[in-house]
Order: sequence, then C-alpha cells, then structure tokens
Amino acid sequence: MGDFLKHIDNTWTLFLDRDGVININKEDGYVQHRGEFIFTEGAIEAICRLGQIFDRIIVVTNQRGIGKGLMTAADLEDIHAYLIKKIGYCGGRIDAIFYCPEDEDTHPDRKPNPGMAYKAKEMFPDIDFEKSVMVGDKEIDILWGKNIGAHTVRIAPAGGGANKNPSIPKPDLTCPSLFDFMYKVIQQRW
Repeated sequence: MGDFLKHIDNTWTLFLDRDGVININKEDGYVQHRGEFIFTEGAIEAICRLGQIFDRIIVVTNQRGIGKGLMTAADLEDIHAYLIKKIGYCGGRIDAIFYCPEDEDTHPDRKPNPGMAYKAKEMFPDIDFEKSVMVGDKEIDILWGKNIGAHTVRIAPAGGGANKNPSIPKPDLTCPSLFDFMYKVIQQRW
C-alpha cells in the first residue's frame, strides 16, 4: 500500500476532489456559497507543500447542487475564486478546476465517469494518468481514479472509509486527511 509514493516527482499530476478533502462536507446538503466553504484542517498548507512536488494540481468535483437548482454556476465560481485566492496566500496554486453541474449519473463528466480527466488532458496534454494521483473521500473518487489508470488515495478520518460496495476497487492508500497524505509524500522524498 502506497508504494507509488516513492516515485512521485515534478512530472506527476495531483487530482483532488473538493468536498471532504479540501473543504468540510456540508452534512445536510451542498456548499452553496463562500460563507459555507470551510477548509479542512491543514488543507491549505498541504496544497501549498504538494504544489512544490507535483507538476500540476487539478480539482475535479461533482457539483449536483447546480443541476438541482440550489445554486448557480456564478455561486460556484465565487467559491472557487475564494479557494484559489486562499491557496495563493501561502504561495500555493491550483492549476485548474473542473466541475460537473449535471444531476444525471450517466453524464460523461460526472464522477466516476472520466470526462473531467479528459478535459484536463486536453488542457494539459503532458498529463500522464499513470503518473497521477487521485485523492478523494468517496468510493466514486477512487473508482474515477481507477477508471483513468491513476493511483488512488482515500481520505477517511478516524479510520473510516471501508468500501460499502465490494465491486469498487480499494484505494492504493488511505489517509485521515489531505495533510496526512502530504506528510507521507514528503516522508518518502527524504
């Protein structure tokens, strides 16, 4: 588990899910505006440090709240502008954010379908999915990573995160937080 960590260098791409990885999940619905967007502990520092290691950091997120009419694309763009600005304060970066606003699970861009990965590769042709890591907190994030041939990391606080669906592949690594993943990557580099 996690043997891929020792191979990560500045030619790799880091894909991050948003809710539950970068920010705290809203238990009763969707993060609909900037005031509801709360970073998970250590996420800002983790992204800043990981930006010194990975060639690209790309956020891929399902945002069904738009498809359900609970928020607008402008609301989401405001949240993402805030996210990018806060990461920038520590010298970090997010190279791109791709989101799927659709409510239909069959939409090609909705995780676990790989549409957002193909859009990222179109924007950054040098992305090699075999030299990529997908970090997410849900089974669909792990399946998305496996669908594109990436290494996968499941964020599961307090040791949770066991697969509820046995047909979903297990992640290559499980960590309690994005910060913990960052620490493991740095540890392998020393």
